[in-house]
This record gives sequence, C-alpha cells and structure tokens, in this order.
Amino acid sequence: MRVLPTFGRHLRRRFGFRVCKIPLAIPAFTCPNIDGKYGRGGCAYCVNESFSPNFVKSADSAAIDRQISALQTQYRSNAKALRVLGYRGFLAYFQSFSNTYAPIERLRALHNCALRQKDCVGISVGTRADCIDGKMLDYLSELRARSYLWIEIGAQSSHNQTLDAINRRETFETVAETIVKLKEREINVCAHLIFGLPNETDEMIMQTIDRVAALNIDAIKIHPLYIVKNSAIAKINPEPPSIERYLDLLIEAIRRLPKNIIYQRVSAGVDNETLIAPIWCKNKNGAMNLIRSRLSQEGLVY
Repeated sequence: MRVLPTFGRHLRRRFGFRVCKIPLAIPAFTCPNIDGKYGRGGCAYCVNESFSPNFVKSADSAAIDRQISALQTQYRSNAKALRVLGYRGFLAYFQSFSNTYAPIERLRALHNCALRQKDCVGISVGTRADCIDGKMLDYLSELRARSYLWIEIGAQSSHNQTLDAINRRETFETVAETIVKLKEREINVCAHLIFGLPNETDEMIMQTIDRVAALNIDAIKIHPLYIVKNSAIAKINPEPPSIERYLDLLIEAIRRLPKNIIYQRVSAGVDNETLIAPIWCKNKNGAMNLIRSRLSQEGLVY
C-alpha cells in the first residue's frame, strides 16, 4: 500500500505534533474580480459576504483595528475547540477573498498579530495569482524568512476558455508565471483545482493536472464542482460530476502527480441548505469514507 502524503501527515512530521488550519474571514477584504478592478460578480461558483448589502470595503484608519479584533476572536474561539481534539499547533489560514489584495503594511500587521496567537506555528494565505506583484513577492519572501508560510493559489483549470466561462478574469499563463516566481523564492505553494467545470472533458482535466504538476508545486487541493444557491453558476446549472466519475478522475490524477505532492484536500462538503448539487457533497464524512475505500482498492492510503 502507498501512503499518500496528506497535509496532516506532513505537518505532524514537520512539527512533531498535530497541527490544524484555522480558517479566518477578515472583514474589509475583497477581490479584484468583485470590486471592479478586473471584473464584478466574482467567479461563477463563488458566494460570499461580498454579495451582501451589508458588505463594505472599509478603508478608514480604524479598519485595521477591526480586522485585528476579528482575527483574534476567530482564531481563539477555534483554537480552544481544536485543543480539545488534541491539536497542539495551528496555522492561521487567511481564507476568504484574495488575501494579498491589500496594502502590505496592513497585511504585515495582520500576519504579525496571527503569529503572536497562542500555539500559532505559521500562516497560510489564499489568494489569486494576479494579486501578487513584485512588491508582494518581496514581502512574502520576508514573511517566509521569519515564519512557516504557505501560499494557496486558485488555479481551478489550465484552460482559458473554462476560466472565461466561469468569469475568473485571469489566464492560466498568469497563474503559471506567479507560481514559478513564488517557487524561485522557495515559498511553499498549494494549487487549487476544480474537477467538473462546465464543458471540461476528462482529458482536459488531466491536461490541467499535468500542467500544474510541471510547475513544481508543493501541494494540491482538489474538489468537485459544487453548485450553491445564489451563485452565478446556479443559473447555468451544469451537471457536476457523479461520485463515480469524480473517483475515477481523482485516482488518475494521483497516478499522474509526483509522489512527493502533498494532498491538502481531495473533496469538499456543503452541509447546509444552500447546496443544490451534487447531493453527495452534502455528506462530507460519507463521501470521504467512499473516497478512502476506493483509494484503498487501488493500493492508496489517504
């Protein structure tokens, strides 16, 4: 049996104890595909607080105080619960929106605050490739030098026609160029991919796997397309992959990917009333049991 290098296993080897990611949604963050810099409405599959009339992109001098307060509250409440489950260390995961799309001094203040939290062992930053310019690369290099750092890049697909169809408002060439620059600075990179995007064949999905793997990424997140209420893609209503098709794609992807790739995620779950399809994503634990069972049949341990 081949044991896959999951993120949990990687972190335990790295730190010597169980480490968990604590997702953070920092107020007053946004995305260039929401605020009009590149587009509006966000990606077709996206639904978040930015579409609420209560969302305000704050730019006043008190914004950083509110952001730091929100960070501390979210981090501490989650960490307390996770310690009960045996986790001794935590990564502060800046998850919602594009978390390099802000002034560097504001980001530095937030990252310093996160690193001061009890048992915080590092930072993971989710963002878009087109939100990392030369100055941001310099800052991320500085951050990497003084902390354990991951940058999570939304790639989704290597096919520009697909990216256009989902209103991504960036090209795969931009994604590839940014990942190469991050790796030149020895920054850990995790690429996010979605299987089952509109009009993508199995062959196209495997082309994306090969192209992304060739960029020397350190980790990957894969999940099926899922459709939720109030998303633009719900109006298109494409058919997400069945669990059987998704498992076939996942196994083929694992066979193609380098053996040292770390798997941060291989599925997704939406356990609430917003999920439209696929229904199998509603039961995340059940889906993961099926995934583990099928992988085991292929000689793979997740």
